[in-house]
Amino acid sequence: MKPLKVAREQQIAVFGESGSGKTVLLSSFYGTAQEPVVADEGLYDIVANDAAQGLRLHQNYLGMKNTGTTPLQTRLSGNRYVFSIKRRGGPVGKSKKPAAEELRLIWHDYPGEWFEEDPATEKEQRLRVETFRSLLGSDVAVLLVDGQRLLDHTGEEERYLKALVTNYRAHLSRLQEELMPDGKRLVRFPRIWLFGLSKADLLPAMDATAFRDLLVEKVGQEIAHLQEELAGFIEEPEAFSLGEDFVLLSSARFEPGKIDVGKQVGVRLILPMAAVLPFSRHVRWAKALRNGSKVANDLMRSAGPLLALIVAKLKLPGPLKLVTVALPFIFDTVFEHSREKIQDVHDAAVAKHDFLTAVLTGFELELRQAVEDRVLQKSVK
Repeated sequence: MKPLKVAREQQIAVFGESGSGKTVLLSSFYGTAQEPVVADEGLYDIVANDAAQGLRLHQNYLGMKNTGTTPLQTRLSGNRYVFSIKRRGGPVGKSKKPAAEELRLIWHDYPGEWFEEDPATEKEQRLRVETFRSLLGSDVAVLLVDGQRLLDHTGEEERYLKALVTNYRAHLSRLQEELMPDGKRLVRFPRIWLFGLSKADLLPAMDATAFRDLLVEKVGQEIAHLQEELAGFIEEPEAFSLGEDFVLLSSARFEPGKIDVGKQVGVRLILPMAAVLPFSRHVRWAKALRNGSKVANDLMRSAGPLLALIVAKLKLPGPLKLVTVALPFIFDTVFEHSREKIQDVHDAAVAKHDFLTAVLTGFELELRQAVEDRVLQKSVK
């Protein structure tokens, strides 16, 4: 049997210090998707390709939901989780062919202890480098800021934030030499780095704009230094953003003896951010870079299939969609469409059982709503 065709694969890397909530976030993301009420409402199922991983994540989630038990922290083990986003109900319409696996999310979980502890052995150092190398295919990376730690440092937030950003920078600097032994910069590298406020439920008065403003005020210079450090990894560093996107993330509401997993913020944005957020940035950057550069070609290989899909479904004038090479130059026209137009395309795709279009336009609508709700602050570039 031939493997199922994947029309769109996206990778996301999540970084955070020990205890910042990475395991809880991942468990909530997967466990919530298994709830019957959530599954019945959606167009797709989220399936863990590794059954054992999926069982463990679901168990973590049920422990939080039913007994108020938080998952055990994972230590010193970089993990890669692969999720298939499969259309619900199998084949649709008149087709008798098996439904293709049309979306896939690869989630890289980078151990928090590695930002806080030096490697004990050469073997552990090699593991760190290999783990980081494995996530270089990600387009999106999330740097977590721990809401509990912010709360603990009320009035002196810069003490925590400066240490956090400095730790991120120092660790990545140590990896750079081993990832680039010949000094040759990388073409494939996460080029969109968001800051995510984990445990955002502990700071209910803080929206995404206030989160951004706090970081800029307290550690703007440190973020600029981190940006310089990461830009040093890559060819064409102008095709890179850090500190331009901010998201609130709360896996549940934690109360004494109880965890309310029905109270979440931003968890449902993981898929839309991974699948759609890179698209707009990649096309803009590809347009701005010199024609034929390795980076421009790589960016368009990533964005091209989705761009072609959206162009077709939005029914742009014929001349605008005749030549594939022209696709980067019509991007602005595509996304000048209003929410109402995108909603119309989404509704029509649902009615026609056009799975990929329905899901991706749904993701775009979710991102727009998150911006309105001030859960997400997107780059204006």
